Amino acid sequence: MVRARLRQVLRVRLRRDGLRVRRPGLGRGTGGADPVSAALEIVEVRPGDDAGLRAWADVVAASLRHEIGRHATPWLAEELAVVAQEPDGLRRDAFHLGLVDGEPVAAGWLALRLLDNLDGAQVDVHVLPAHRRQGYGGQVLDRLEEIAARDGRSRFDARAQWPHDGPTDGAGTPGIAFAARRGYRFGIGEVQRELDLPVAEERLAALAAAAAPHHAAYRIEAWRGPVPDALVAGWLAVSSTLTTEAPSGAVEREAESADIAAFRQREAIQARQRRTSWHAVALAGDGEVVAYSELVLPSYDTDWVHQWGTLVRRDHRGHRLGAALKVANLRGLQRDADVASRRVVTWNAEENGPMIDINEELGFVPRARSAELQRRAG
Repeated sequence: MVRARLRQVLRVRLRRDGLRVRRPGLGRGTGGADPVSAALEIVEVRPGDDAGLRAWADVVAASLRHEIGRHATPWLAEELAVVAQEPDGLRRDAFHLGLVDGEPVAAGWLALRLLDNLDGAQVDVHVLPAHRRQGYGGQVLDRLEEIAARDGRSRFDARAQWPHDGPTDGAGTPGIAFAARRGYRFGIGEVQRELDLPVAEERLAALAAAAAPHHAAYRIEAWRGPVPDALVAGWLAVSSTLTTEAPSGAVEREAESADIAAFRQREAIQARQRRTSWHAVALAGDGEVVAYSELVLPSYDTDWVHQWGTLVRRDHRGHRLGAALKVANLRGLQRDADVASRRVVTWNAEENGPMIDINEELGFVPRARSAELQRRAG
C-alpha cells in the first residue's frame, strides 16, 4: 500500500518539464553505452510536494550510504522543503526524480547561481544501488545539463565520494568512472574529516593558549545566530572569496556575490530549516574583518554539526587565526547546545596543509574522500 500510494502521489503531483525522455536501448548518449532495462520517466519535484521531496531525499541518502556508509551527510526532506518553497536570491535549485513504473530509482539536483558564476551549473546525480548500470544516471545527467544549457550555462560542476581507504584520485570508483565517461575532469581531491563531540575543554584551552601569542594584534569575536549588521559587509568581503582563495586545484570558479540582502535571505531560510549557526571573526586593529569561521547545527539531523567555511585573508595569515576561530566556535557550540553523540564534519583539499594541521590538532580524523569535478561544454 505504501508503494502504491507513493506512485499515485508522484504521478499526480510531479510536473513534467517537457524535455525528451530516453527510451530503452538508447543508453547514456555520448558519455557511455550502458543498456537501459526499462523506460525512465524524469520529473521535476514541485515546491510544496512533500512526498516527492521525501522520495528524492531517500534516493540520494541510499546512494550516498552505499558509497561511504555512516559518513554520508545527505540533505533531509524537511530541509529540502524550505529550499524548494522559498529560494533565496543567490541560487536557484531544481530537484528531479527518475521513475521506473512509478517507482523512484534516480535523483538529480541542479543548482544555478543567480548573482555570480553565471556560466556555471552545479549538478548531482544519484541512482539506487540495485538500479545502477542501466543508463539511468546518464539520462538524469542529460536532463540537468540540457536545462542548464538552456539557461546559458556552459560550465558544469559535480562531486564524487568514495571510502577513505580508496585511491586519492578515486580511480576505479563508481562516481569517478561515471564522471570520466561523461567528460568531467578531476579538479581537486578532498578528505572528509570528522570530530566526535564534545571536545574536552582541556584540549580547547591548550589550543587557544598556544595560538594566543600569535594573534595578539587581533580581536576575536564569536556569537550564535545571524551576523550583526556592523560586521556583515566585512564578513561577506572575506567569505565570498572562499571559492577562489581556498585551494581549488584545476577547478575554475569566480568569487561569490557579497550582496547583503541576498545573504540575509539565506540566513532567514536557514532559520526556517531549523539550522543554528555559530560564527567567529578576527578583526584587525582598525576593526576590519580579516578571517571568519562558521559552524552549523541542524535540528532535523541529530548526527551532525557542519563546519562550513573557514578562511583567513592572505595578508593576515601566519597568526594562528584559523585555530583561534575554530576553538571559539566549538566552545560556543558546546556551551549552548547538547552535542553529545554528534560529529562535526568538514572537507579539506588534500593540498591544504595548514587547515589539515589545525583540524588534526582539534581531533578530526579522516573518514572518506571526495573530488570536485568539472566539464566545459563544447
